[in-house]
Amino acid sequence: MAKKSYKSMDDFAAASGVSRPTLSKFFDDPSQIKEVTRKRIEAALKKSNFEPNLFARHLNRKRTRNIGILVPTMSDPFYVQVVSLIELELREKGFWPVQISSHTRPELEAEAVRTLLSLKVAGAIVAPLGAGSRRSALERLKDAIPVVCFDNPASADLPYVGNDNAQSMAAIVQYLCRSGEPPIFLEIPHMTENAGERQASYRATMVREGHSPLVIDCDAPPSWEFERLGYEQMQRMLAKGSLPGKTLLCANDRFAFGAMAAAFASGLKIGRNDGCDVRIAGHDDHPLSRYTCPSLTTMAQNASEIAAKSVELLLAHIESEDDGTTPATNKVILEATLVMRDSA
Repeated sequence: MAKKSYKSMDDFAAASGVSRPTLSKFFDDPSQIKEVTRKRIEAALKKSNFEPNLFARHLNRKRTRNIGILVPTMSDPFYVQVVSLIELELREKGFWPVQISSHTRPELEAEAVRTLLSLKVAGAIVAPLGAGSRRSALERLKDAIPVVCFDNPASADLPYVGNDNAQSMAAIVQYLCRSGEPPIFLEIPHMTENAGERQASYRATMVREGHSPLVIDCDAPPSWEFERLGYEQMQRMLAKGSLPGKTLLCANDRFAFGAMAAAFASGLKIGRNDGCDVRIAGHDDHPLSRYTCPSLTTMAQNASEIAAKSVELLLAHIESEDDGTTPATNKVILEATLVMRDSA
């Protein structure tokens, strides 16, 4: 027997023998209504093809159960990993994630802000572009709804969850200094504030360890194509006849991937064993870092905690806005863990 179809919530409510407000309560939280009424609706659902238009219902409210997630790119597995974890956290707490990528373009980040506001999201979790962000767009977003940033603190004064770059860079510099030749730092374009913090920590830690820091700036226009930049930077260094040192610490794993590929293409042996030509390390524990050849020594950001704390902080700000109170925490900084693999 074919299941019945209904065009609207009103039609289905009438067929179920309940009022429209009662049906809305059922879809929001079934525990809000009496058991006998709940069973009547559940029985009607089994006999029909009815699916509520949650998006339309939410638009009619002052505050929806939708949460915006805005990141620079979804081609980077790090963002994919964190966003996936954020989505699961939100769904578990009864919210619907609305994910948008700015594709590393400021005008699309600004457009994404307008889109999220038009969807009446209750709040947003944002990884800003950083220096490329249009301040006015983020200011407009934070003036309208609660916002939490992750990975990169925005120039606007916003709640933030991210990595302790001073701690993480110090840890890997100490390891490299004490296990072999002190590292040369391969810088990336300063697309976010993380880059500057990591370089500063590298310099300070090298001095504490009794060594002179040496930073090789990336001789290329700013770009999010870190693998290409790393490859080309390594090629330029090799073209000069020799590397500036036998231990290279890259500002992030993606840059290290490119540097490793160029070193391999030139016939260099990468690793920390006797007979190897160069050690290469990175930062972030990118999801692919363990699968490079050799596997990449790096610092692992706590992706699961970044996701969990971002959601926790945002929901606290949403609740405090409703209650007229002030959240106890506005910033969460998480330590990273050294992951020793074969490359350094």
